[in-house]
Amino acid sequence: MWRRRKLGKKSQTGLEELRAQRRERETALRKARRQQQLISKRLLRDLTDDEDESMEADVQHYVLSEQQVVQLVRDLHHGSADKLQSLIDLRHGLQRKDVQLMFIRTEGSMRVLIGLFTCQFANVQMEAARCLHELSHSDDPSVSKACLPATSYLLTYLSGSSADFTELCLYTLGNLIVESETARNQLLLQGMFPAFALCTQSPHVTVIEATGYALTQLLQAKEASEKFVPIVLESGLLQDILRLLLSDSEDGFGMMIEFAWCLHYIVSSKVNNLLLISQGTVSKLTHLLIKQADAVTKTAFPGIELLLCPVVRCLGNLLAEVDASGNKVQIQDGRLLVALFVFMQQFHREHPFMVRECLWTLNNLTVEDPIICSALLHLNLLPILLQFLDQSKDIILLVLTVLCNIANLGPAYCLPLQVKDIVSTLSHLLGSLDVQVALRSLDLMNVLLHHCPEVVNDILQSTFQIPTAYKDHPEIHQRVQAMLNYCNPMRKEDSRGLPPME
Repeated sequence: MWRRRKLGKKSQTGLEELRAQRRERETALRKARRQQQLISKRLLRDLTDDEDESMEADVQHYVLSEQQVVQLVRDLHHGSADKLQSLIDLRHGLQRKDVQLMFIRTEGSMRVLIGLFTCQFANVQMEAARCLHELSHSDDPSVSKACLPATSYLLTYLSGSSADFTELCLYTLGNLIVESETARNQLLLQGMFPAFALCTQSPHVTVIEATGYALTQLLQAKEASEKFVPIVLESGLLQDILRLLLSDSEDGFGMMIEFAWCLHYIVSSKVNNLLLISQGTVSKLTHLLIKQADAVTKTAFPGIELLLCPVVRCLGNLLAEVDASGNKVQIQDGRLLVALFVFMQQFHREHPFMVRECLWTLNNLTVEDPIICSALLHLNLLPILLQFLDQSKDIILLVLTVLCNIANLGPAYCLPLQVKDIVSTLSHLLGSLDVQVALRSLDLMNVLLHHCPEVVNDILQSTFQIPTAYKDHPEIHQRVQAMLNYCNPMRKEDSRGLPPME
């Protein structure tokens, strides 16, 4: 739940409280998006300065009977003496699912609510908008479907002068976007993209952040790569996304996060990543990460990982692109390497997902790239990389993959690994009870063996560390046999030569 306090006499205190509350909710919502790429709805609720917060807590248990709901609709329709109070009562009731269902089943209810939403009285209009927003947050498809007649009005009001009202309309639209392809198609025909583009020019950060939220909902849709991403790429909206992502403002931190995820979904769609690359997106993201790494080393900024995660992921995915000539993106700025290692060291305890993101990007950086691998070794980053071999399975696999990328470049790149006694470390990993870790360790051993024959004895001895239960595993057997076949000719004069695995 998102609660905001309208700024009144306690404006400075309220502002700090708002920022803290926003960061708390962003952490939970974006954690779901980061880990599972879920489309999540958001709920925007206001606490005015003259409202008692204890009453707001009790609202969760506010109960309306079906007769009371019907009476509220009649009061709103036939000119109750206090329509505003009736709307407030209705909004409180709509925080319950059963009341939502009773409301939409009441004849003429949505027509009345939309009528008040489009009236000329700002306070009534705002309260009706809050009721629509409560309905849009429902997890019942029939409730959200009932809100669809309001979409054209919601889009129209995005050009209004009230930042609070525009923000509420955007979050309501963002909630409705996730419901169905029919809803998204309807919004597309009604001019959704021009309306969003207009909102990205707003002077109000809250409006821009809400626009980013609505866009992320849209760009996650199953049909986004066919219908929506091409429109973003062909219009000026992509430039707006990059401009807002790269802005430098603490007040706009939430906004930057939203547009970072927008860019992530565009990149992940693979509609035209070469266009993004040709427009300098890689260098822009690299510059942003270098800048954020410098900031991280100087001061602790709560929630910064929420921005870094999608940015690092975008860069990693763009680095995996290959053009028609078979060429991939080349980055020759060692500061990016340092930045990735700064993030890994900074977040590996509290936010291990950042280590995975950085290692994935590091993997794409080091594939067949002697310049980057040389920089990694020259900057003495290898010891830090090896430290992560005692982390979780997925992190160990990524570290081993990066080490394979380095070793594949030849003897000169294997030598630093020998100095760090990598064979001993791999022997220990072979003793783990995870087949994938053992396989990746054997892959690295094979590379080392081909480039550095002098490690043959150590490598052969290490195979005894493989758990007995896995010695008959087809892939493990194949890799060990390949090493033995390669080693035995070099050891003809050694009576201790090991026989092939049975």
